[in-house]
Amino acid sequence: MAEDVRPVYLRLRDIITASILDGVYDDGAMLPSVRALAAAQGANPLTVAKAYQSFQDDGLILVRRGVGLFLAEGASARVRAAERARFLGSVWPPVAQQMRRLGLTHADLPQDVSQDLSLGEDA
Repeated sequence: MAEDVRPVYLRLRDIITASILDGVYDDGAMLPSVRALAAAQGANPLTVAKAYQSFQDDGLILVRRGVGLFLAEGASARVRAAERARFLGSVWPPVAQQMRRLGLTHADLPQDVSQDLSLGEDA
């Protein structure tokens, strides 16, 4: 597997996004401070601040001076919609192409794939 060569702040953004999608942070929830996330991820606080700033620029994070960072109302749905679009637009097409090359159909997928997908239906 190729090493991720994207900037660290984008990798941090992916980690935060995954936490939002996994329900670790709900709308209105307080996020870890810049220093706490930097320590947890072994990253420079300025890099974490840049990742958070990108969410703030997108209106997904609210800053309450002296209090902390909070996930904006509706942010979870917006993140999920954006990630679905990204998945269907850039991740899925190569998977579908490889399936066609290999002559695979939905019926050929392992049963546990369907079970894994059904676990997330209520999300």
